Amino acid sequence: MSIRIGDVAPNFKAKTSIGEIDFYEFLGDSWGVIFSHPADYTPVCTTELGRTASLKGEFEKRNVKVIALSVDSVESHKSWINDINETQDTSVEFPIIADEDKKVADLYDMIHPNASETMTVRSLFVISPDKKVKLMIVYPASTGRNFTEVLRVIDSLQLTAKYSVATPADWKDGEDVIVMNSIKTEDIDAKFPKGHKVIKPYLRTTPQPNK
Repeated sequence: MSIRIGDVAPNFKAKTSIGEIDFYEFLGDSWGVIFSHPADYTPVCTTELGRTASLKGEFEKRNVKVIALSVDSVESHKSWINDINETQDTSVEFPIIADEDKKVADLYDMIHPNASETMTVRSLFVISPDKKVKLMIVYPASTGRNFTEVLRVIDSLQLTAKYSVATPADWKDGEDVIVMNSIKTEDIDAKFPKGHKVIKPYLRTTPQPNK
């Protein structure tokens, strides 16, 4: 199946490195990140999982639960985690799904046949507390993900979910944001009392409202 932004993220039950889970129950009321890996004991994946583990505090600060996926077994995952912890100087505590039958990979369209018939590409989905898909990023198997960008986008998603704003190119948390065009210029001050700038009638900026 094909998943698009705004779709409800499919639920599933699966074996993982921390035991069996129901995906929705695992997420609870949190935001979620689910991301796939072509296989265990692969070098790029080892660095990615290590980096994710080292960012545990950053994900927790944003109320985000992380779960990874690989098509290998639970036993393989547990052994691989030891390697990740050793080589990346970290401690992997989030679950890794053992998707041996590729059920979850198929649900989330993680296998792209023209890239590989058997391995997942590096798919990453951000899921909101109402279980909607808010972001999809897909990398080829050869390219490691940029987790600074993942956190940046989560900041933007959480901000724009609460306020009538958008974030401009290269925006980082704390910088000015764009006022949505659905708000009339004469109504901006009432909604955003920190002030605003009118660059063009369709391009108005204001300081980040939650800072």
